[in-house]
This record gives sequence, C-alpha cells and structure tokens, in this order.
Amino acid sequence: MSKKKVKETKEENIEPEPEKQINDKFIAVISGQRVISKEAEGAKLLYDQSRFGEIKDGKIQYSLVESLYLLERNKLIIKSEKNKELDFEAFVKLSVKYEPNFWKRYCVYRDLRTRGYIVKTALKFGADFRVYDRGVKPGEDHAKWIVYPVHESETLTWYEFAAKNRVAHSTRKKLMLGIVDDENDVTYYICSWMRP
Repeated sequence: MSKKKVKETKEENIEPEPEKQINDKFIAVISGQRVISKEAEGAKLLYDQSRFGEIKDGKIQYSLVESLYLLERNKLIIKSEKNKELDFEAFVKLSVKYEPNFWKRYCVYRDLRTRGYIVKTALKFGADFRVYDRGVKPGEDHAKWIVYPVHESETLTWYEFAAKNRVAHSTRKKLMLGIVDDENDVTYYICSWMRP
C-alpha cells in the first residue's frame, strides 16, 4: 500500500475591502436636470473606475442619461427631493419633461457604454456627447468622437449636417451620428471632411 503525499494548502478567505466594492447600490437625489450623489464612497469609486459623473463641490453629479444607465444596472437608487424612490419608468417620465429627446439620447448613451466607451456630455462643443476610445479616460487624452443621436425617421437639412460636421472638424474630433430605430437599436455613421 503506497502512501500518497498530500500537499497541504493553506486556504485564505480573501475578500475585497468594503470601500472597493461597487456591487452595493448608492443613493443619489434628483435636483432639476442633475442627480447628485449622497454617498461619496460608492460614487467616488465608480467615478475612479469608469468615469461616471462629474465631481463638483465634493459630490458627484450625474447627467440624466448617466443616472438612468446606473439605475438600470442596479448601481444607483434615485430619490426625489421629497425622499421618494424613483423606479425606471418614473425616472424616464421625469427626464423627458426636461429633455424631449431624452429616450433617443439614452439609447445611444446606453449602447456606447455597454460597448465599453466612456461617454460624457458635449454641450460646450455643440453636440450631445463626446466619446473616448476604449481604455482612455477623460483627462488622460481627448475624446475621439462627438456624437449626435438621431431617430431614423428624422431628417437633417444639408445646413444642419454641415454645421455638425463643422463643429466636429473645428474641435478635432470625428463626427458620429447614432441612428436610433423603432426597436431602440443604434447604427453609427462616422462622417469626416475630405479635400479633393
């Protein structure tokens, strides 16, 4: 009878430190067109990892599309100023009051985020979003694209199209049109200037 050597292994129960987990939801309150985090730890960690939100006055503020995305992903609990928790449908209804194009914008935002891109607002560029290449965070490099969400049934005049292209060209970014169809799927077109 032979004896088998059993190699002793020491099992360690290694759990991540609580402040590094982002599995727990955190609370934020809607105030006008912004959603502001109440709990700094979870919000700060999510900002550090994926650049959700913007740091202002020691708190993290989210755009309406960012907030809905985090709500849909079970990362965020959104409350009204009267401390009432808002579900997905209630938040969409409220957001549409502030932004009539909210759902179209959200479809594009959600699609880009699920593809691994960091998406930020681009109001100062005259666009809906600025998009960073995968692996690039704002502050490390410039955005690669500016994005305009458009529903497939909308029409753009040549003047509107030229204006969008001019904004992209002047900011040294590529113009991307996110075309949203009736099933909320998004198709992208990249447009650029060419010199003959």
